[in-house]
Amino acid sequence: MAEQLTPETPEESEEQPIKQRKNGLYPGVSDELAENMKSGWADTELHGLEPIAQAAHTADRRAALSRRFPGERLVIPAGNLKTRSNDTEYSFRASTEYAYLTGDQTQDGVLVLEPKGDGHQATIYLLPRSDRENGEFWLDGQGELWVGRRHSLGEAEQLLGIPAKDVRELTAALKEATGPVRNVRGHDAGIEAALTDKVTAERDEELREFLSEARLVKDAFEISELQKACDATARGFEDVVKVLDKAEATSERYIEGTFFLRARVEGNDIGYGSICAAGPHATTLHWVRNDGAVRPGELLLLDAGVETNELYTADVTRTLPINGTFSPLQRKIYDAVYEAQEAGIAAVKPGAPYRAFHDAAQRVLAEKLVEWGLFGDLDVDKVLELGLQRRWTLHGTGHMLGMDVHDCAAARTETYVAGDLEPGMCLTVEPGLYFQADDLTVPEEYRGIGVRIEDDILVTEDGNENLSASLPRRADEVEAWMARVKQG
Repeated sequence: MAEQLTPETPEESEEQPIKQRKNGLYPGVSDELAENMKSGWADTELHGLEPIAQAAHTADRRAALSRRFPGERLVIPAGNLKTRSNDTEYSFRASTEYAYLTGDQTQDGVLVLEPKGDGHQATIYLLPRSDRENGEFWLDGQGELWVGRRHSLGEAEQLLGIPAKDVRELTAALKEATGPVRNVRGHDAGIEAALTDKVTAERDEELREFLSEARLVKDAFEISELQKACDATARGFEDVVKVLDKAEATSERYIEGTFFLRARVEGNDIGYGSICAAGPHATTLHWVRNDGAVRPGELLLLDAGVETNELYTADVTRTLPINGTFSPLQRKIYDAVYEAQEAGIAAVKPGAPYRAFHDAAQRVLAEKLVEWGLFGDLDVDKVLELGLQRRWTLHGTGHMLGMDVHDCAAARTETYVAGDLEPGMCLTVEPGLYFQADDLTVPEEYRGIGVRIEDDILVTEDGNENLSASLPRRADEVEAWMARVKQG
């Protein structure tokens, strides 16, 4: 990786000279070189650009936001780069709220809705093209010759359908702003500092809650993106099955890397850290170290999702026999989880309480655990009343899904967990059974076995649709699918 000069924040770049990197091989820039670099470059401005695919949807979303907070200035930042180590940064991922309202994904961007008449005037504040007069484009660590061309403000207006201004002017303007202001916190410290005496935590949380609840029901564009994510994820699972022999020779990381390749080729990234849990690691709910052995005769719990280029993610889990065939005990446990998932999916329908799918799946699992003699003389109702099944089921049976893998997380309880399902909602149904390797309350042969099955379920007008149905779930179908995929 080539050495860079020190990047600056948007607020610094107009006011301060570009900093030379300490210990760089060039001590400075001669006047002659600086002058030479200013000229001889072709005009690359793009004209006649078509709006991005979701532009009409983002306009509708901004209109709904405007109606909810009349007369108030609303500030929604994309966020800034975060340092990974010294002068290298993590890959940037725009805040969900910003991307949802704009379709833009560039760092340092900020959407501002200014009160105007009965509504708002939306403006998107962005970094313009790198300055060629002051040398930013080739000297600054975030200049175009270092990290690539960014859109001009004019290009951004054409693509997004929102008037665009230079973000470097925004903090000064916000400091002078009057009237009520709300900000989505946690993404841009500079914006928060500029608004520190103008906002309250309670009012900002109300804005965050509204934007979270707005995503509970997906529009047609979002549903198509979620289907795309599920389809790519299914192909990623097939990729993994094809290379299980290589994973056996190395580790779970071979599985992680294989799925990541599919995510980067067909989408933006993985939607969350892939869980590639083989053997007893499958009993750890979020095993993302992925550094363990992959052994024939054990199970692989693969929980992974492709995030599309528009930032919608799948969230799918399959538990696979590494050698292609379930043992009798593995199959017994797997079939119990499958039956619980079937009950949970059947409970997903419009008008049903959100909790219905969880309750249905948990009852099946409790019944199986009672049947296996793990609760002594207690009956199913008593087990559920006391929550005793949770020793082995551990987690809730699902969650909302969308741009965040745990989407709509800031929504009010009464509109989410205590609410009812509506067409357009998308959620996961993911029951599991986990018998820890050191759990002395279960027969020894159960210990170290973990099974989860997870699918992405869309609520429809007359029931539901499994968006990840292309991946088999029933035990015999899983075995047949694995054999077919391995044969090529």
